[in-house]
Amino acid sequence: MRHKFELLRHMQVSLCSPKNIARPLQNGVLHLNATFHNFSELSQEGSLPLDWYNEMFPRLTKLTNLLRNVDLVDGRLMHVEHNSIISDERLLRRMHRFKALARAFLAHPSVQEEVLKNVNAAMAGRKCTPLVCFANPIERDPITVNVLTKVCNFLNISAQQRKTVRLMICPQVTQHRIWTGALEDVLKGLKAEMELLHRNGPSKGTFIGRQIVSTCLKFLAETAGQQDDDGSSWMRPKPFKAAHSPSTRKWEEVLEMFNDLINCLRDEQRLVVHVSKLEAMKEGLTQIKDVLVDRDIGYKEVQHHESLVQKKLLKTLGHSSQCLFTLLRYYLHGTVRDLEVEISGGMYEIGDKDKLCLCMGKIITSVEEKMIWHGIKQLDRALGLFNFVWETAGVKNKKLELQGHLWCVGPESKTLTYKGNLFIIHGISL
Repeated sequence: MRHKFELLRHMQVSLCSPKNIARPLQNGVLHLNATFHNFSELSQEGSLPLDWYNEMFPRLTKLTNLLRNVDLVDGRLMHVEHNSIISDERLLRRMHRFKALARAFLAHPSVQEEVLKNVNAAMAGRKCTPLVCFANPIERDPITVNVLTKVCNFLNISAQQRKTVRLMICPQVTQHRIWTGALEDVLKGLKAEMELLHRNGPSKGTFIGRQIVSTCLKFLAETAGQQDDDGSSWMRPKPFKAAHSPSTRKWEEVLEMFNDLINCLRDEQRLVVHVSKLEAMKEGLTQIKDVLVDRDIGYKEVQHHESLVQKKLLKTLGHSSQCLFTLLRYYLHGTVRDLEVEISGGMYEIGDKDKLCLCMGKIITSVEEKMIWHGIKQLDRALGLFNFVWETAGVKNKKLELQGHLWCVGPESKTLTYKGNLFIIHGISL
């Protein structure tokens, strides 16, 4: 017991130390250090001493005020009110510290009681089992999803249903416009980040990287000429090829540029998320490197080569493919970033024979309208992706009811509806 209290006292200091609180990993997600992992282990053994919460609550409140209306979006700080990106490493560390500390407070008995009360009030009048969510420590952990396997594991989808998911999703997300759109989005996101870094502190890697990205985007633009959509376009004659036109191009050229980008940016810690996406798309490019990507040919030839791209991607991209998940994210949400859920939650029985309730959560820094709706829309995308996979799997006689939960320091709580789903705001107070 004495050791337990000594460790807690040590954490009161180290939890607010920037040099100890977080470290970047390869996937770009910041995780707490060993001290906080020890704290997590203690919290799983039983309730933490109330004195610990009482002493840490002023620090949580201070961080909330400091970060008011600021949130993490795709690994970067964004001021929700101004819709602007904030480039401040110190503030970013404080945000991760705030999120971690707030997650710890979700285990406090009064916060748990608040969740139970709000959920029961929101579902009053329905003949369903009282919903007890986020009660287990694992349900309050964050989750980063970058492959379909994680989604299927979370939803407990069977092996046969996983085959169905892949067979149904692949033809949709490997369409040529989705494939090229995702490639361009990866490159444009990287370009914007490198330009920002170059202004603040240029390096050899970003200098070369910017040139490669520009060349790659130009290549994609030159080989993505518009096709006629009318019914007679199949009759269009083969375009005249000027004497100075470049030789027939292949996807191998794009693959080589991606390899060069990965090599020159590998050591740029500030670009690890973008490099991981280059690696993901490289998987698909490797499979189609021998396919032509030339618009200076007839319409039927263009269609044939686009079909070849889709067939090769269909054949090779599986559940564990980060490339496939990146294409799915672009298909559903128009973004190529991994899906990050701050409070993973879970699936819960609610008494209806044909329904389960999927709950996920997020921590916000204010209850102002823009901040709340920003959080709701982020949760809606996460819940929607999981529900899309669930429905695609064709789970018999079971539908998912989607429910989002948001926490903010303070006493305020309310319930809102968005796209037919419940979103409950809970206060964190002692």
